[in-house]
Amino acid sequence: MRALFSIVLFSCFQLPVIGQVNSNLSDSITSVTVKHHIPRIATQRSAILPGWGQIYNKQYWKVPLVYGVLAIPAATYQYNADLYSKSKFAYEARFKEANGDNSEVSKIDPKLKNLSLASLQSYRNIFRKDRDYSIMWFILGWGLNVLDATVSGHLKEFDINNDLSLKIQPSIQPQWRQAGLSLQLHFKNNSSK
Repeated sequence: MRALFSIVLFSCFQLPVIGQVNSNLSDSITSVTVKHHIPRIATQRSAILPGWGQIYNKQYWKVPLVYGVLAIPAATYQYNADLYSKSKFAYEARFKEANGDNSEVSKIDPKLKNLSLASLQSYRNIFRKDRDYSIMWFILGWGLNVLDATVSGHLKEFDINNDLSLKIQPSIQPQWRQAGLSLQLHFKNNSSK
């Protein structure tokens, strides 16, 4: 305890010295660097962990939406995978029963006991198909999450001010001796963001 107190006390005495050195260095720096928003970082973060790109874009309200969109296929996957394994086991047990082996019939889920072999096969195929679709929807939702983070990252520094003007002016083409109209679109460039 005494060693910890002396380390903390010793580090407090060093802080003013470090501050004096940094203040001398800060006087010599004349330009200020502005940190720009990089959409690629939002894309990468959102691809690694859903919602991380939205947090980087400072769109915190989208994070619950991202997880809500991903929770639906995850829950349906769990539901369908559970019923697929039960109906697969029941189908195999009924198939063995048809060939003379009754050892696994008692282990069939009570909801599936009264179904025929053809019904169990149909249920098994349906649950397997729905389980596979759940995986596809989960991947699609994750991809939409990455796409949203990318587009929002690109639009983060998009200039939407009112300094956009379109002028229609008469013009003359002397080489062809023709008169006409010209459209001039002016963008005001604000480089000091």
